[in-house]
Amino acid sequence: MRTFQFATALAVSLVCTAIPVHAQAPASHDYPSRPIRMIVPFPAGGPTDLLARVVGQRMGELMRQPIVVDNKPGANTIIGADAVAKAAPDGYTLLMAIDNTLVMNQYLYAKLPYDPVQDLEPIGKVATTPLVVMTHQAGPQSMQALVAQARAGAGALSYGFGTFTSQLSGELLKRTLGKEVVSVPYKGSAGTTQSLLTKDVTFTIDGITTAMPHFEKGTLRPLARLSAKPIPTLPNVPSMSDVGIKLPDIDVWMALLAPKGTPAAVVNELNRALTQALASKDVQEKLLGAGLLADASSPQALRSFIASEAARWRPVISEAGIRID
Repeated sequence: MRTFQFATALAVSLVCTAIPVHAQAPASHDYPSRPIRMIVPFPAGGPTDLLARVVGQRMGELMRQPIVVDNKPGANTIIGADAVAKAAPDGYTLLMAIDNTLVMNQYLYAKLPYDPVQDLEPIGKVATTPLVVMTHQAGPQSMQALVAQARAGAGALSYGFGTFTSQLSGELLKRTLGKEVVSVPYKGSAGTTQSLLTKDVTFTIDGITTAMPHFEKGTLRPLARLSAKPIPTLPNVPSMSDVGIKLPDIDVWMALLAPKGTPAAVVNELNRALTQALASKDVQEKLLGAGLLADASSPQALRSFIASEAARWRPVISEAGIRID
C-alpha cells in the first residue's frame, strides 16, 4: 500500500513539474488572491516611484489587494527590469518601466539580460512627463542666455542626467551648441535635482516632478521644454523651437508590464484596474501636480507604441554614436 501511495505521489509530482510555469498560473476568477509587487527600477522619491505609488494604491483598491512598490534601482533600469523578466508569469510581479527600459537599452548594450519584447508582457501605458532644461539660482536667466554662454566659451559647462532619455537629450543639445559640455550621471531624478541645488552642475535635463517645489520657491529655474506640447503647470516655459533650437520632440513615458506568459485574463484584469485608476479625477490631479500626465492605453496599443518608438529612436541613437558597452 505504501509503495503504491509513494508511486502515485511521485507520478503526480513529476506531472506537475512538467507543466509549464504559465500553465500553473491562477485562474482569472481567483486573481488576485494575495498582494501584488510592483517593481520600480529607480530609487524612491522620483517621478516613476511617485507614479507607481499613486496609481498602485488606486489599482489595489479596485482589485481589493494591496500593490506594494519595490524599488530596485541601478544599471540604467536593467536590474529592476531583469527581475521582472525572470519572475513567475502569474500577475503578482509587475514592472513600472520607462521608455529607455523598453526602447533605448536594447541599442545601448551589446548584452542585455532581458529582451523588452520577448520577456515582458504589455499591460498598458501609464503616463508621460515632459523633459525640461533647468538651472539653479545663479545659473543662466534664460535658454538663450545658456546658449550664448556656451557659444562664447565663458567657463566650463556641465549638465546632469538621471535617465538615458535625459542623457540622449543632452548629447543632442551639445551637438546643437557645437561646444563641449561635461555630462554627469546620477541615479534618478532625486540625485539629479540635488546636484543642481548644490550647484554641482550648470544645468540638468529632467522631468519636472522633483523640481516643481523648487520652481515654486525660486531655487531652481526652468529654461525650456523639449516637448512641443505646452506644460499645463509651467505655461510660460518656451519650447526648444521657440528659442531657435532644433531638437526632436522628446518626453519621458512610463508603462506597466508583467513577465511574458502572464495569462491574457490576468493582463486584461490588470489593464482594467489601471485604466480605471487613471480615469480617476483625484489620481489625475495628483499626477498633474507632480508634472505627470495620465496616458492610458490597451495592451495591444502599448505593444504597437513600443515598436514605433524603437523604430524612431534606433537611428537617432546610432547617429549619436552612444554605446554603454
